[in-house]
Amino acid sequence: MTNKKIRLIDLSIPVKNFAMERPPFVPQITYWDCNETARRMCSAFGFNVKDIPGGIHLNSDWVSMSTHSATHVDAPWHFGPTCEGKTARTIDQVPLEWCYGEGVLLDVTHKKGGEIIGIEDLQAALKKIDHHLVPGEIVLLRTDATKHYDEHDFDMISPGLGRKSLLWLLDQGIRTICIDANNLDVGTALMVKRLKEGDKEQFYQCHYLGREKEYIHAEKLANFDQIPRPTGFYVALFPVKVEKASGGMCRAVAIVPEDEST
Repeated sequence: MTNKKIRLIDLSIPVKNFAMERPPFVPQITYWDCNETARRMCSAFGFNVKDIPGGIHLNSDWVSMSTHSATHVDAPWHFGPTCEGKTARTIDQVPLEWCYGEGVLLDVTHKKGGEIIGIEDLQAALKKIDHHLVPGEIVLLRTDATKHYDEHDFDMISPGLGRKSLLWLLDQGIRTICIDANNLDVGTALMVKRLKEGDKEQFYQCHYLGREKEYIHAEKLANFDQIPRPTGFYVALFPVKVEKASGGMCRAVAIVPEDEST
């Protein structure tokens, strides 16, 4: 692809001090300006700020956050301690090949908050774009939920994949799935509400399936509407390599080859 023109599309939402993330997933960012870092450097190493060229040091930031805040990849270890009878892989053990591949964009924007994206929805979306899934492709489920990320009921407006739908995708040879919503399952608040009402089977059904079948998914992606075509592009989801972690923040990107004549 080095000899072709490409378009890069940012599929990530930013990490920010944002109360709409539910505890304990609210990032805490502390910004140190050049003067603050100068004072701290001088205090730590025992010299005078006047000795620093210009009298200021470097801007720096401190971030405390869950590996599942903002745009991120969930490792099999997130789903449970074992998968397919073996110790589940942590994010630093996930093969890079699972995090890069040809993308398939499926439009399921007709699904409302709390609704399950069923097998029939996936098949209809594939029929609409005249595509048959190929093992190793990365499936992107477009819900448009993250367009409402700044709204306080964001968690309530997200549809989600169901256990049967996920099994169907895995049976097609798909190992990596992305969604532009809060959760691959429906929103947590809705799942908790239904759990309290007695519906236990729906609670994190996709995540828990990861204890039986090995796969990864990426959540809280964005800008799927900017991808110009449903196939013929690549997706990069390389997560931060956090040792022994259940997930990793990532800068998700769509890589779209462009016609040289455009």
